[in-house]
Amino acid sequence: MTKRGAAIKILECLQFAGYEAYFVGGCVRDEMRGVTPQDYDLATNARPEDVESLFPKTLEVGKRFGVVLVLWEGWQFEVATFRSEEGYYDGRRPSKVWYSDVKTDASRRDFTVNGLFFDPLTDTIYDWVNGQSDLKSSTLRSIGDPVERFREDNLRLLRAVRFAAQLDYEIESDTFSALKAHASLIKNVSAERVRNELCSLFRPPHAARGLDLLLQSRLLGYLLPELIPTIDCDQSPDFHPEGSVYNHIRMMLSIMPRDHHHLLPWTILLHDIAKPQTRSIDGDGRIHFYGHEKKGAKISESVLKRLRFSKVDIECVVQTVYYHMQFKDSVKMRKATLRKMLLRPNFDLELQQHRLDCLGSHGKLDIYEFLCEQRSLLKAKPVLFSPLVNGEDLIQLGLKPSPLIGELLGEIRDKQLSEEITTREAALAWVKEKAAL
Repeated sequence: MTKRGAAIKILECLQFAGYEAYFVGGCVRDEMRGVTPQDYDLATNARPEDVESLFPKTLEVGKRFGVVLVLWEGWQFEVATFRSEEGYYDGRRPSKVWYSDVKTDASRRDFTVNGLFFDPLTDTIYDWVNGQSDLKSSTLRSIGDPVERFREDNLRLLRAVRFAAQLDYEIESDTFSALKAHASLIKNVSAERVRNELCSLFRPPHAARGLDLLLQSRLLGYLLPELIPTIDCDQSPDFHPEGSVYNHIRMMLSIMPRDHHHLLPWTILLHDIAKPQTRSIDGDGRIHFYGHEKKGAKISESVLKRLRFSKVDIECVVQTVYYHMQFKDSVKMRKATLRKMLLRPNFDLELQQHRLDCLGSHGKLDIYEFLCEQRSLLKAKPVLFSPLVNGEDLIQLGLKPSPLIGELLGEIRDKQLSEEITTREAALAWVKEKAAL
């Protein structure tokens, strides 16, 4: 059974029990656009306790707000009771919720294209908000007063940008004016909710337009203010014919592949974040950004912590930003140094970042191709992936715990990667001779 088929079964059960029930929201919008929905949400006049009594497996994730998760055939479906709300005291949650009819439920939703209801059993669309018209004209328009909609749930400010970018829609003028006028309300939204929306926004193929809409809507200055100085930060035309740092970032986002590493959008956004702070011009008029990668790594860490990214993800992005200028020197590196670089745990992300960095500026991929070749050669030598010896091995030889052990292990690793030492026995023999044991 497909996910859609399972959703229809739930709807059939509700209707057979005498309740109204419809598909609602994004799934209706996407099907009308010819796109297969990822999720199917249902709306009904059945109360939460009625829904729970009808289905053997449910979760009370939002029962207070009339929402029950129904588990069916391995999938989860959100089943919400028709409701109305008021008193949004925190820009997110209503202080009062009461059950209503389907038309009232439609009027409380965010945007007209998300306010459509559909009965798949009769193949009937119900549209009380003129959503079909906006679908045809590719327009994102708030339902009712946009100021009220944005004040009710401040995250709708960012969701408006995300929907417009994702759907390739234009934001209706009154809705966009209200969005810009109330952009500061986004500060009330939790970092986790903002992060999740931004991660959805910065996906191909709409990531570049998403960044532009953040800027045009004034949200960028509240969410990622560190990017604002990049707009007017020009670069050397010899290496960056695309112009400013912002243009460079935007171009990289626009060519990001669909099968990208999930953190690639963030390395793109942050890799040159410190260029405005490190910009200098020498006596010949050449523009430099000395140390921007190191300063950028610190700024990146601050940004990602603010957005509540995981420690693992933060370390991954920070290291990629820190090392991204190292790639230009890879052709001249010693074999051991190069192989250490290739063996870094985040090298796949670093390589994706480097490729787009080149394509988003001078367009030359010679270093990228060299590194791909060297990585392929290294993969054919798995014996090099792990060190030949460790600290315990050296202590058993008679060395006392000291910084010398770390120094010796480093030298052995370099000789292993350059294939001067190829066996454990040879490594231990070298230590004995080096340390005169």
